[in-house]
Amino acid sequence: MPSRRGAGGTAEAPHVSPAPRPSGRGTGRRARAADGPPRPRRRASLRARLRRDWQLLLMTVPAVGLLAVFHYVPTAGNVIAFQDYNPFDGFLGSPWVGFDNFYWLFTDVSFWHATGNTLLITAVQLVFYFPIPIGLAILLDSVMSPRIRLALQSIVYMPHFFSWVLVVTLFQQIIGGAGLLSQLLRSNGFEALDIMTNPDAFLLVVTAQTVWKDAGWGTIIFLAALAAINQNLYEAAAVDGAGRWRRMWHITLPGLRPVIVLLLILRLGDALNVGFEQFFLQRDAFGAQAAEVLDTFIYHRTLVTGAYSYGAAAGLVKGVVGLILILVANKVAHRLGEHGIYRRT
Repeated sequence: MPSRRGAGGTAEAPHVSPAPRPSGRGTGRRARAADGPPRPRRRASLRARLRRDWQLLLMTVPAVGLLAVFHYVPTAGNVIAFQDYNPFDGFLGSPWVGFDNFYWLFTDVSFWHATGNTLLITAVQLVFYFPIPIGLAILLDSVMSPRIRLALQSIVYMPHFFSWVLVVTLFQQIIGGAGLLSQLLRSNGFEALDIMTNPDAFLLVVTAQTVWKDAGWGTIIFLAALAAINQNLYEAAAVDGAGRWRRMWHITLPGLRPVIVLLLILRLGDALNVGFEQFFLQRDAFGAQAAEVLDTFIYHRTLVTGAYSYGAAAGLVKGVVGLILILVANKVAHRLGEHGIYRRT
C-alpha cells in the first residue's frame, strides 16, 4: 500500500483499523463449536440416579419380588434333572446321575412322538390362527360407528374369559356324538357324526377351539398398533387416488409389521408350549396317539408315575429349545430390518 508523506517530508505509516475483539458468551460458544463437536454430557453416577429415581424403584419392588419368587427361584429346581430325585431325600440326599435322564429321554419313542405332535399343532395354528387377529383388528378398526365397534369388540373378547372346560363342553354339545349337529343329522335320516372322538379331526378341532377362544383377545395389541399409525398417511393416499385395498397394503400392513414380527418371534419361542388344559381334557377322547403333547407327556411321566427327574429333564429340554428358537427368530428379524425383541446398540 503506498505511503503518504507529511509536511516534513517523512513518510507516514498507513492507517490500519484494529480487528474487532471478540466479546460476549456467544462468540466463545461459536469458537468452541468451530473447534469440534460438543462433548457428550457426563452421565450421572449410580448413587445420584438411585437418589433421583428411588420412588420409581420402590414401586417395582413388589413386581420384581413376585418374579423372583415364582420364576427365578424355582429355576434352581432344574437340578433334579441331573439327579435320581427322591422327594423324601430332597436335593441334597438324592444321588447324582449326570446326563442319564437326558439319555433315556432322547431314546424314548413316546417323547419324540409328543414333540412331533406339539410341533405339528404349532405349525397349523401358526398358519390358520395367527393371521386371524390381524384381520379382525383391521375389520373392527374400519367400523365407523363407535357403538357398533364397541359391541363387536365385546362379543369377540368374551370367549377369552371362558375356561377350557367350558369351551370343550360347548364343542362337545355342538359337534359331539350326542350334540346338536348329530341330532339334526339323525332327525333327517343321515348318519350322525362324532367329531369329538375322531383322531383325524383332532387338529381341526383344537385349532377351531383356539380361534374361537383367543382370536378376539389377540386383536387388542393390533388395534393399539393401528391407533399409532399416522392418519394423515391415509388422507394423503386417498387424495392420490389409492383405494381401500391399496391403503391397507401400503400403509396398514407396514404399520403393523413391527408388532407382527415381535409376536411371531414370541410365538416361535413358545412353539413347544401349546398348552395343557385344552389337551389334557381331550386326551382320552381323541386318544394319546393324536392328542399327546409335551405338556401332557411331562404330566403323565412326572406326577402320575413319580419320575420327577425324567419330567424335569423333559421340561429343561423344552425351555432350552424355546430359548434357541427365540434367539434365531430375533436374529432373522434383525436381518430383515426389524428391531425384534431386543437390539444391541
